[in-house]
Amino acid sequence: MSSESKILDPDQLKAWRTTLRRDGRRLVVTNGCFDLLHAGHVSYLESARTHGDALLIGLNGDDSVRQLKGPTRPVVPEQDRARVLAALGCIDAVSIFPEVRAIRFLDAAQPDIYVKGGDYTLETINQDERQAVERHGGRIVFIPFLPGRSTSSLLDRIQRL
Repeated sequence: MSSESKILDPDQLKAWRTTLRRDGRRLVVTNGCFDLLHAGHVSYLESARTHGDALLIGLNGDDSVRQLKGPTRPVVPEQDRARVLAALGCIDAVSIFPEVRAIRFLDAAQPDIYVKGGDYTLETINQDERQAVERHGGRIVFIPFLPGRSTSSLLDRIQRL
């Protein structure tokens, strides 16, 4: 399967999810910007995949990354970020969403497991996202990050060169 075929537009997402459910497969979902893929991302994504049968990534679109990270981001355009993620063996599909918050994406994906980084708790994650997961019977799992690995710190190091 080519990496491009693993990139689902929002209209394809519901049918893809229905097929997984019909086949009795548990869906794990996480989301983020994934601007410059690094070892911390890979470790996090591989760990997320162990919680179910399929891993779907909700990828923040370019406009939402700018809103979240500032006017100089993203460094890598959304289609390129999606393609790189889709090439990873632990990822079954990637879907780009335009909003800052993943609420509509989560309502469409209906994850069995929603994975967030260990810097969040049930109280600090976006409560609308939490409700979107729980309304469809999903649960939330927190995975620790590898210390010292972040896109922002990587970009800071590159700027100092």
